[in-house]
Amino acid sequence: MYCLRSKLVASRGALHIQHRLLLSGQIQLSASDRASRAISSHLHKYPNISRKFISTETVNTEKPTVSSKFGRKVVIASSLIIGATTIFAILNHKHAEAENNKQESKKFPSSLKRGGPKNLLVADHLIDEDDSDINKPRLVILGSGWGAISVIKALERDKYHITLVSPQPLLPSATVGTLETRSILEPIRSLIKGISAHFLEAKATDICINEKLVELSPDSGEPFYLPYDKLVIAVGSLSITYGIEGIEHCHFLKSINDARRIRKKIMDNFEKASLPTTSPEEKKRLLSFIVCGGGVEFAAELYDFLTEDVVRYFPLILRNEVRVSIIQGQDHILNTYDAKISDFAEKKFRRDNINVITNARVQKIEPNHIVYKMKDGEVKEHDYGLVLWSTGIAMNPLTKTISEKLEDQKNTRALITDNRLRLKGVPDSSVYAIGDCSTIENPKLVNQLMQFFVDADEDKNGRLSYNEFQVLAKKISRRYPITKSHLKKADILFASYDKDKSGTIELEELNAMLEDIDKKLTSLPATAQVAHQQGKYLGKKLNQIAAAHNAKIYPPSSDYSTDTDKPEPDVDDLLPPFSYAHFGSLAYVGNAAVADFGTGWTWMGGMSAVYLWRSVYLSEQVSFRTRALLALDWSKRFLFGRDISKF
Repeated sequence: MYCLRSKLVASRGALHIQHRLLLSGQIQLSASDRASRAISSHLHKYPNISRKFISTETVNTEKPTVSSKFGRKVVIASSLIIGATTIFAILNHKHAEAENNKQESKKFPSSLKRGGPKNLLVADHLIDEDDSDINKPRLVILGSGWGAISVIKALERDKYHITLVSPQPLLPSATVGTLETRSILEPIRSLIKGISAHFLEAKATDICINEKLVELSPDSGEPFYLPYDKLVIAVGSLSITYGIEGIEHCHFLKSINDARRIRKKIMDNFEKASLPTTSPEEKKRLLSFIVCGGGVEFAAELYDFLTEDVVRYFPLILRNEVRVSIIQGQDHILNTYDAKISDFAEKKFRRDNINVITNARVQKIEPNHIVYKMKDGEVKEHDYGLVLWSTGIAMNPLTKTISEKLEDQKNTRALITDNRLRLKGVPDSSVYAIGDCSTIENPKLVNQLMQFFVDADEDKNGRLSYNEFQVLAKKISRRYPITKSHLKKADILFASYDKDKSGTIELEELNAMLEDIDKKLTSLPATAQVAHQQGKYLGKKLNQIAAAHNAKIYPPSSDYSTDTDKPEPDVDDLLPPFSYAHFGSLAYVGNAAVADFGTGWTWMGGMSAVYLWRSVYLSEQVSFRTRALLALDWSKRFLFGRDISKF
């Protein structure tokens, strides 16, 4: 049959083989073939029709339609995409397989050696380190807050063997449900992947400065040492308690677990207050919430959460029982802001029925009530269902241990660093401290009076002209950036301290000026803005130090330099010191926000100020993922209210 078909098709003008076979009864046409059915009907209707007019081309005279052309293009495009995807998957699998084989072929030491003062295991190699890491200087970063992450983001790849030991960051809004915790937490490993850094989930408990070892304690397992060449301490701080009796009854806000506990306590109090057996006095106590210290943002968020969202799920009668109070030891809340902002915030809280108690100090905290003393000596009590302790900063166990080891560490609340963020008391430039756990020492300008005067007196006449004084002011502000704001108006200073109106500054007059500046110098605030700038500065400086040592090319001496006589100079001494630029302070005060830009310009308002506050938080996030999730959470808050179901 196949031979017969081929001959018939090959002959010009011959009847199509399907129709010939159809006439002979050997096959039947498919019902779906419309062209074949049409010809078949004509053949049966006209049996004597001439076969020469019926040829193979007769059946295929239809031109392809537009849809069929489009369909073919779709098929071709789909085939190309599937093919490219398949090739990519194969190549990716082969690359992953090669990397796995590479890792498996590595020969790590079978066991770690012991050493250090406590004879612990020394982690001189990590399981995920590459061969290229072996000869790099070891940089260890303790912490994962604003400062530590800013260092990571500023570091360049392949400059250091980097290891990060991390706690978790937190924004106040996560406490009461405005934000979900996943929206403000970014996996550390995803952040450090770009610079091939390593991550260890452990707690730093001690530092051996002479041996350059950090003692780490994991949640499970024995402690061990991690060696370093450069160490960055960015472990944050604790809330200072002032030795208050009963502080264990308070809640703190330093971690995600703290936030979850606070939210759960709030909901438990409302559930207990809803029981028919709960007395009116007990309801009032359960729904009374107290913030001790400067937790203004928390108080505002808490009040919004209680009065706008929680009461929707509980009897409305409970809304009248909700009380939020702030106990502040200063004359005003937000006392570091402009006075107009403090007044605005206090008036806003009064309208919202938030009780602001100023000039009061907590004396004792009992399980169900708090005892505080007013400035005039009157002692009062206040029942509570929850107390948040939000006061100043204090050392955590690690920083306290470090401080006790070093004679130069005299501050009881933070580690002291120089203006290059190097830890005081460490002989070399190997240990840095940034963020809340540290404070930059004041330069004590009076102690350098004679050096300043002699260097500035170029004509050696025993007095400083205006030009000489102007040059001196610039040099001091460059060497000690913390004095910049006090020396920026040299003409006004010169006129103020030229007491005898001689047109020059004598030694006694310069001494008076430096004493006044020393009195005005204050420590930088423990804020995310400071930590972020310190981390960015330190990361860039570490890049410059590594590049200088690798190329053996050192920066030229300048006004910044403090020690340039070494055969191989300390690059850190040749680089500029840290200079803080204050961009303003923001605070949320309950469906409103305030901003103090530090130059006499303030902004107080409703939603416009709130959007400014939120935009700053968005811009400071560490990844696009957290920015998108923050925006989504705020949008859900606006449309549907806070979610009280997530703890």
